[in-house]
Amino acid sequence: MTETPPPKNSTPRKRCPICGRLADAAYQPFCSLRCADVDLARWLGEVYRVPATEDEPDDDET
Repeated sequence: MTETPPPKNSTPRKRCPICGRLADAAYQPFCSLRCADVDLARWLGEVYRVPATEDEPDDDET
């Protein structure tokens, strides 16, 4: 009788964006609370920014 291989995980474990270790399910997408806090501090310190465009003036307001 042939053995069937174990099922492959449909989603491979991802790496922590801060340190590169394997992510922990409790802190997704990070590996630890420390890395999650580092990421939060970067957002609060405006290291990360979401690009924005200036609003174009409406032609109807004349």
